[in-house]
Amino acid sequence: MTRTQRWLTGIAVALGVVVSAVVVTASALLPSDEKIAAELSARFEENFGIGLKIGSAHRTLWPMPTLVLNELATAQAQPIVARRVMLRLRVAPLWRREIAFDAVDVEGAVFPSASVRAFRGRGGAGKQDDLAKKHLPSEWTLASTPVEQLRWRDVRWIDRRDISLAYDGEVTFDASWRPRVAAIRRLGVEPVTQARAERVGSNEDRWRVLMEAGGGTWNGEARLDTTPAGLLRVTGRFEAKAIDIESLVKAFDRRAPLAGKLSGTTEIDVEGEQVTEFARKLHTRTRFSVKPAALTRIDLAKAVSTAGISRGGRTPLDELSGTLDTQGTDDGVVLKYTNLKARSGVLTATGNVRLFNRKIDGDVAVDIVDGVVGVPLKVAGTVDEPEVSLTGAALTGAAIGTAVLPGVGTAIGARIGQKVEQMFGGKKDDRAKAGVGRP
Repeated sequence: MTRTQRWLTGIAVALGVVVSAVVVTASALLPSDEKIAAELSARFEENFGIGLKIGSAHRTLWPMPTLVLNELATAQAQPIVARRVMLRLRVAPLWRREIAFDAVDVEGAVFPSASVRAFRGRGGAGKQDDLAKKHLPSEWTLASTPVEQLRWRDVRWIDRRDISLAYDGEVTFDASWRPRVAAIRRLGVEPVTQARAERVGSNEDRWRVLMEAGGGTWNGEARLDTTPAGLLRVTGRFEAKAIDIESLVKAFDRRAPLAGKLSGTTEIDVEGEQVTEFARKLHTRTRFSVKPAALTRIDLAKAVSTAGISRGGRTPLDELSGTLDTQGTDDGVVLKYTNLKARSGVLTATGNVRLFNRKIDGDVAVDIVDGVVGVPLKVAGTVDEPEVSLTGAALTGAAIGTAVLPGVGTAIGARIGQKVEQMFGGKKDDRAKAGVGRP
């Protein structure tokens, strides 16, 4: 069995823990609901090293073997909880000593990101057949399609900043965990924010992806391959059209530092031994254009005219374009904006900006005299409270320029100051020595 055929191994591990208890419910022994709950909790802790409390369990055999688990909670400081989990077992495969679920439904679950990270590396890994031998009774195995449908309702994800976002969704699987159709919807937001993936053909690992967000669309295609080193690799390309940035960001309970409608092309690329690694390793590149646009928390013209630190304000732009690279890490997502180009009736600007864990670090050159003079600005602070200022050497040059030639002299002096700093190997940002930001 190739690595491609073992994708979603992490799900198979968890499924293997549940399976034995479900098999027992279909046997002639008919154990009590309490015994089923205790057995499942014990197997979960044995496999993952983390305890699981189950409020109650209830099984029925007609018309379809079904196990319902209520009020689940992991034994963690901030537990993963689920109000209800229902598993429906298919009868026909049982005659072949195979386990296959018609559906798995999850309702009212909460997944704190810190608690989910605690499961990394736990539960083992390997081939689906090996997992079945570990968790199932002798001579039993998982079917080629272990789960036909996985559905979730009102499932919440709590991120590093304790922002809780609710989702509905479902996945219909083909053999070997290949999603045939997958959909996810963000709950309680307008305009609609959702994504849907549909497999192209039955023998190809390609999916057509349709996304709606911010009143626009982000559609394209993704594919799954196996690298020469045996790793799983997902690549894709998507076209963004007329996506309102503020609406998009608001749908995920955040505020946008940029306003306007975005269009562009996004490419994704990620590799890993298991699909469960993809979220924290995902790399994307988007070449974008926003027009008209506005920087909602920065006034570039004010920063240039005051030659000091500037916070707040707004910068209207006729157009903003550039490239956004995102790279997932174990500690969050790094965002890099490069080749930024902005223009409006009063200024043009170019620059590069890096964002990580809501902190900003970047450099911008603002042209205020018909694109001839570039005033160098340092961008810092946070996404919620960004600030722009002249670098130390540029500030000194600006002061000299003002004395020599008021107005335009400030901009010319700032540029000269920056060049002198670079020529003599000065620090990129020497604002402290120049007294910028001191009370």
